[in-house]
Amino acid sequence: MLRNATWTLSNFCRGKPQPNFEQVKPALPALQRLIHSQDEEVLTDACWALSYLSDGTNDKIQAVIDSGVFPRLVELLMHPSASVLIPALRTVGNIVTGDDLQTQCVIDNQALPCLLNLLTTNHKKSIKKEACWTISNITAGNREQIQAVINANIIGPLVHLLQTAEFDIKKEAAWAISNATSGGTHDQIKYLVAQGCIKPLCDLLVCPDPRIVTVCLEGLENILKVGEAEKNLGAGDVNVYAQMIDDAEGLDKIENLQSHDNTEIYEKAVKMLESYWLEEEDDAMPSGDNPQNGFNFGNQQPSVPSGGFNFG
Repeated sequence: MLRNATWTLSNFCRGKPQPNFEQVKPALPALQRLIHSQDEEVLTDACWALSYLSDGTNDKIQAVIDSGVFPRLVELLMHPSASVLIPALRTVGNIVTGDDLQTQCVIDNQALPCLLNLLTTNHKKSIKKEACWTISNITAGNREQIQAVINANIIGPLVHLLQTAEFDIKKEAAWAISNATSGGTHDQIKYLVAQGCIKPLCDLLVCPDPRIVTVCLEGLENILKVGEAEKNLGAGDVNVYAQMIDDAEGLDKIENLQSHDNTEIYEKAVKMLESYWLEEEDDAMPSGDNPQNGFNFGNQQPSVPSGGFNFG
């Protein structure tokens, strides 16, 4: 009877378009009790109901948080059954799409060690992908939240997945790393580099998904900005991160993106080459040479090829 009732309640909470939230919001106190059940079917349907209710605007997310379900949801991230774990994880993932305070609720309830466990243990692809997506929304938060992810020792395993996992997981891991470079401090970004993020970001520049290529370019550009700041502080004569990208075969890949069909990718590649590699070759350019479609510095020809920058 309880299984049937929970399944029915879950169905009331779902649908496209979604049901009026005020009509289904009264289900929250019941769901708060149901997620303490020991019955796997009841837990599964109750968690799916919460995932439907938390999928939306910040006021919906806040109502789910206010219902008091969160400590138990975090416990369920360690549940042995994937049928319970997946909707619990989806609900947590929905909550971190909210504002920084709502994301902080996830951190304060010790969800990060659970997410680390999902990344590092033998879970199915869909769970690792969802965990990376959840982390990417946390690294899109403020610097303190990025630091919480660092302190939880999540970055190393995330970079490992970025390097070795299936493409669907790599995509979400790329978002997580790139978001951290976007909002992170210089020290946080230097930590990401120390964990080995440059090479896998460079490797993804040849992937077929233009959105992921853009995400990786943005991450690398944010890293290059830190390298430039370090250089200007007198840390050396070169941008060490530009050199690391070159060593990771990233420079060749960025050059090749000048012929990409996507205008945003093409323009970003040209801008990065101009900003971080062109000045190194200025002495090699004959005076009065005005670039039109780019440069080729590999053979230092005075004439400009039409193919774009080439720093080979």
